[in-house]
Amino acid sequence: MPPDLAGRVANSFAERIRRLEKLQLSPYATRSYATAGRLRPEDECEVRTPFQRDRDRILHSKAFRRLKGKTQVFIDPRGDHYRTRMTHTLETTGIARVVARALGLNEDLTEAIGLGHDMGHTPFGHAGEEALDAALHARHGLHFRHNEQSLAIAERLNLTAEVRDGILTHTGERRPETLEGRIVRIVDRVAYINHDIDDAIRHGLLTPDDLPAAEIELLGTSGSTRIDLLVHDLVESSADSGDICQSDEVGEAMLALRAFMFERVYLAPEARAEHERARLVVQRIFDHLDARGDEPEEIVGFVAGMTDRFALQFADELP
Repeated sequence: MPPDLAGRVANSFAERIRRLEKLQLSPYATRSYATAGRLRPEDECEVRTPFQRDRDRILHSKAFRRLKGKTQVFIDPRGDHYRTRMTHTLETTGIARVVARALGLNEDLTEAIGLGHDMGHTPFGHAGEEALDAALHARHGLHFRHNEQSLAIAERLNLTAEVRDGILTHTGERRPETLEGRIVRIVDRVAYINHDIDDAIRHGLLTPDDLPAAEIELLGTSGSTRIDLLVHDLVESSADSGDICQSDEVGEAMLALRAFMFERVYLAPEARAEHERARLVVQRIFDHLDARGDEPEEIVGFVAGMTDRFALQFADELP
């Protein structure tokens, strides 16, 4: 920063944040200026913490903007109220920040992980991810995982180690290293299970009476009620544990509700036509790119970056 622009606020910002975090954050929280750093050294901003800067990089990225054109369950649905990857991301991030604040953890780190966790997701939801993985494995013996693609984007953006770790481990076998990352990992499921129920009812795949009675009686009859209970349970169960966890009763109910959604929505016969449509579109695009000699990494980046509508249009225009 030029000397004439380094004013009083900039000169004291980092020290002020350190003092505030020492006073206000839990001993378990990740400190903003204790980050393990970035892949490539660079001068840091003097009026934003490293995690705030990561958040802004994600928000201004093309990968984030494209999330608005990627749906969760239904392919390019006719209707304005279905969730997209972007609305899912915003809902996940909002809930995760509530939990982080209640537990005295780092909200900026939590927000950055939440906003970036699905940047690398394919079009057509998990059906698109499975189709790209199958095509990549059959042709090149490789695998596609959306969290790994999200990490690749995070690396290009030169995000901090803690944000990269939270993005990579929001799904899969590895646990996040930070408590902030563990919040996003659990809240991601809380968010998508509940909003996918809303979308499935809107689409006509479910009625409210179809939902499992015991779990709904425990968790609540509306999405907002269920999320509120799940958040309170997460906060109270985690408060004195030094970890992020749910109570056994609520955790088991949520897993049962997730299993119900896989059986009745995600893998249901009514969804097979959508999944087959996604598979055919992704396979057609993959075959075209592979035949013209694109490298597997280039194919993955291009296909995973597509919105639903662009993928459908691109496949339709192929010879």
